[in-house]
Amino acid sequence: MLSIILHAGPVSSMEGENDGGMCSAEKSTDSNSVTDSDSDSSSCGCQASRNDAKSVQEDTTGEEDVTIETEEVEQNQGNMVKDDDVAFESENFPRTNQMLFIKGGTFGMGTDEPIFAADGEMPSRRVTVDSFYMDEYEVSNAEFKRFVDEKKYKTEAEKFGNSFVMDLYVSEETKSKITQMVAAAPWWLPVDGADWRHPEGPDSDLRDRMDHPVLHVSWNDANHFCKWAGKRLPTEAEFEYACRGGKEDRLFPWGNNLTPKGEHWMNIWQGEFPNSNTEEDGYGTTAPVTAFPKQNKFGLKNIVGNVWEWTQDWWVTEHSPEPKTNPTGPPTGVDKVKKGGSFQCHKSYCYRYRCAARSQNTPDSSASNLGFRCASSKLPDYLKSKDEL
Repeated sequence: MLSIILHAGPVSSMEGENDGGMCSAEKSTDSNSVTDSDSDSSSCGCQASRNDAKSVQEDTTGEEDVTIETEEVEQNQGNMVKDDDVAFESENFPRTNQMLFIKGGTFGMGTDEPIFAADGEMPSRRVTVDSFYMDEYEVSNAEFKRFVDEKKYKTEAEKFGNSFVMDLYVSEETKSKITQMVAAAPWWLPVDGADWRHPEGPDSDLRDRMDHPVLHVSWNDANHFCKWAGKRLPTEAEFEYACRGGKEDRLFPWGNNLTPKGEHWMNIWQGEFPNSNTEEDGYGTTAPVTAFPKQNKFGLKNIVGNVWEWTQDWWVTEHSPEPKTNPTGPPTGVDKVKKGGSFQCHKSYCYRYRCAARSQNTPDSSASNLGFRCASSKLPDYLKSKDEL
């Protein structure tokens, strides 16, 4: 079973009005800052974690477990796998495993004017990172399938048998089998049979989504993939440095304007969350990893929006203001840091599609808005020679 760690809150507009985001610096007010005391109100529920499963079970004593008959799930998944073998071969899709060179430097990590103080967004501190390489795109279903096929890998969502999905995307048939939800975020449903091949549950598949980011992958799954690819997960500092693209005190990779020149540059929620997504950016759920313009001078795609992305670091909310070089976070912890926000982020609930924003999940957690991309200190040889992995 799954549970949710909650903390978020409503915020007001901070975005600049000029094209290209070259207006004002990143800023906030005390009224916009969310503290621990009010962080559970109006939560987006995007931190779906497995570590509190027992407490959820205790809280729902007398209710039925969230179950789909095991034989039915296995039968449906078996059929889907068979379909995948025929219709969804990775070789039929262009490779998106390219890496970009990110020239190292010193930047302001975090902010002195946080939107979510409880997330540890502050303080702003000078951080230096060495040059490194980062995937141009989020890892797609097609790329992940190559790994699964070669290593016969089974994700943790598949092993646990469930993962979290927003109710808007779950079929009525699947919802009819679910008897529990999270009181503070009732749109998040624990769906048996939801995994990377079946993003919305056992009656869904990857049709027309092989070039979309892989979902329902835990930190452990992502780490295994990156090692297989001769890469690694980026540190939080590397991710934020790459996100900022050389700009200081800006909200987004390109500046402060949410829609530069009136265009959508990322996949987030428009409309009234969680009831209606007007899809003004063209997508109601994930977008292809190649969608939208390059978001900054490094040439990265979807470094904010689309899906949350895992980083190497263990989660901590207290940061020294002293300058650091190549920080990697604490040596141990409970949760791992994720960055970038997702297509389910809306300013009124989860204004975390900012470079300074951060969130966390336990390493075995997975959800329908959580993916990853890889980094590397040096370019893998097979990418130098254009050989395929």
